[in-house]
Amino acid sequence: MSFAYAYPKSRFEPAVLVDLSARSERERLSESALKGFFRLAGAWQIRDEDARELLGGLSSSSFYEWKKHPARVLEVDRITRISYLLGIYKALHLLYGDKLADEWIHLPNTNPIFNGRTPLAYMLGGGLLAMQTVRRLLDARRGGL
Repeated sequence: MSFAYAYPKSRFEPAVLVDLSARSERERLSESALKGFFRLAGAWQIRDEDARELLGGLSSSSFYEWKKHPARVLEVDRITRISYLLGIYKALHLLYGDKLADEWIHLPNTNPIFNGRTPLAYMLGGGLLAMQTVRRLLDARRGGL
């Protein structure tokens, strides 16, 4: 006699993952991702130099070209970075009022993760992994983990 474990019935449906290795998916997402990033950078009042670094180190000429003409196909790394940042933006606006949500990344933070630095300085210094950490921290604070 064999016993198989069965999970109870649930209404939970896991989200279908987007295959960013597929060019068609990156084509579909890139323009709106860039537009969202530039709106986020404006709301957070991020200097262009810092915005270029958050995108993974982009030359000034490319940055301003992308800002003018966001219709392009981004690499997986850049879409992932923008996704983390947009998730951070959303979580902040769920947790705090608009004013504090947009100032939060510029405020020194006593959480041991930041060690007294601002979240922006932490993300600029730590790159993609730091963005992921901030995103997970905020998702946990709002009960999303």
